Amino acid sequence: MCGRFTLTVDPSDLQEAFANFTFPAQFAPRFNIAPSQPVLAIPNDAKNKADFFIWGLIPSWAKDPTIGNRLINARGETLAEKPSFRGALKYKRCLIIADGFYEWKSQPGTKTKIPHYIFLKSRQPFAFAGLWDEWHSPDGGSIRSTTIITIEPNELMSPIHNRMPVILPPSAYDQWLDPAPQTADRLLPLLKPLPAAEMSAHAVGTLVNSPANDRAELVVPA
Repeated sequence: MCGRFTLTVDPSDLQEAFANFTFPAQFAPRFNIAPSQPVLAIPNDAKNKADFFIWGLIPSWAKDPTIGNRLINARGETLAEKPSFRGALKYKRCLIIADGFYEWKSQPGTKTKIPHYIFLKSRQPFAFAGLWDEWHSPDGGSIRSTTIITIEPNELMSPIHNRMPVILPPSAYDQWLDPAPQTADRLLPLLKPLPAAEMSAHAVGTLVNSPANDRAELVVPA
């Protein structure tokens, strides 16, 4: 799964890296983004504009918004089959903006897990493949929420964890964000591991284990 990530890049640098999209002029760097918190995402609404969504998908048909706590990730292999995701795959896709993510490596024979920070060797920001939806409450309020799609890991990630988030290459953005309904046959081939040669990882301290900790120290090698 993907349960924590970062977005620490300066807004102006982010705008330069994603030149075809519009971003908020200011936002604080985040070193430990956790489920139920706002994440920066670009929905396929033809506006090419990033906004903040709650992490944890709440399908529009849900009776209880707490379902989002269980839907922070969506398995790429079964998107077209799961009621919680198949409609969003067809109609509501998004890019979730990040510049790194965390995963925990189990230690054989112990209950200890060592957190690792994973990022691009270029240190550039990137986009997870995501799904989004908008839920309307009985009192007239609404929540826009999102989930990160995960798949089998590449060679870098497999010693750390048995899943990894889909990091889309820029060449896939237009197709993923096409506002027209899409079939699974067209979309699922996009959901593959980023080449390990483009990524790097190092162990970090256990401060990241608590979502209350959110500072630059978290990404420093242990």
